[in-house]
Amino acid sequence: MLSDSEVAELLSFLTPSTRPDVKGQATEYILGLSGNRDGCRFLHSKPDLIAALFALTSDPSIAIVKDCYHIFINLSADETLHQVLVKDVKVLPVLFKNLLDPEYPFSDQICTILSNLTRHEKTCKTLFKVLQEDVGMAQLVQIFCTEGYNKNAKLHYLGPLLSNLTQLPEARNYLMDKDRCVVQRLLPFTQYQSSVVRRGGVIGTLRNCCFDHAHHEWLLSDAVDILPFLLLPLAGPEELTEEENEGLPVDLQYLPEDKKREEDPDIRKMLLETLLLLTATKAGRQTLKEKNVYPIMREFHRWEKDAHVTAACEKLVQVLIGDEPEEGMENLMEVEIPQDVEEKLKEAYAKEQEELEKEEEKRKQAEEEDEKKKKSDSEQTDREQESGLINHTVQVNDSLLKCGCFTYFLL
Repeated sequence: MLSDSEVAELLSFLTPSTRPDVKGQATEYILGLSGNRDGCRFLHSKPDLIAALFALTSDPSIAIVKDCYHIFINLSADETLHQVLVKDVKVLPVLFKNLLDPEYPFSDQICTILSNLTRHEKTCKTLFKVLQEDVGMAQLVQIFCTEGYNKNAKLHYLGPLLSNLTQLPEARNYLMDKDRCVVQRLLPFTQYQSSVVRRGGVIGTLRNCCFDHAHHEWLLSDAVDILPFLLLPLAGPEELTEEENEGLPVDLQYLPEDKKREEDPDIRKMLLETLLLLTATKAGRQTLKEKNVYPIMREFHRWEKDAHVTAACEKLVQVLIGDEPEEGMENLMEVEIPQDVEEKLKEAYAKEQEELEKEEEKRKQAEEEDEKKKKSDSEQTDREQESGLINHTVQVNDSLLKCGCFTYFLL
């Protein structure tokens, strides 16, 4: 790594008055340095260097600003640098100010940085505090829900940012405030086809909100009606009986033949986990059973190939078709589990995940081998067609002779 004298020299290049070409070489070098863990750990001990780089995010040169933002994306991905960025360099007020600007060209990079910074609870709490002081959750949700808010940025990474923020009870409470109608505004994005990042972020947000079982009845009520938004991405074109269709929510009845399911397996798993959370209470279980969720899950299970997603589906189905827990254990989130039983459950879960990983790896290998075989067969057929057209004709004639057609044709 660099010596102290080299760091001092590099720092002298990171000033507004430095020639653009020299600044550009310096930021390009640090960008490379930030691309690996050792480089990030080295920069951790150089807050002056980081502060100088952050000041250059307002440089007149677009190329230099772009390099600086990419550096901060890399730095924010390393948890050990979070406190340096938030406490020492104090990046948050400036980032939020720029995010509010509907013409700021680097808002997508800002969204990625904020998303990285909120992955861990400690920094997430600090960021949420600054957010509430400088912007407010209401404004953030408004920006997220306004397509085209920034003509220079898509802002898809506000989805994961919201998902990360909802690891905090205070963020969840805001989204599920019955007087604000915030969570209802997010629901249509569960089928947002233009971005898997935005779609996944919203579904992650809804899943986190469902950890608060006190809101389950409200979420499933007509006031929110969350169920169709969770089920529709999992539903396919399979034909259900009239009785099964009539028991479903209206939006899931008689789906067209070209209906496609959610293509991302991680998102499918999150949707199933959200549904499973909603079955933690007796009222939730009754609603999912009354709304005829089982046929959707039955067809989904037949279609699904990913081992982890299949396992999540099976857990949900077990609840849907199983008996109700005994009295006093209706709320599964409030059941106290003895320490020794909890340890055994954790061990069983870890073992299950390990087995699922192996199963999924085998499935992927089988798919790859099948794809290679198809490609090989296709190439072989192409070669035969190119070099053996005469033989192909003879084979056709032979088949005609066997059925007598060829003789009849000659007559």
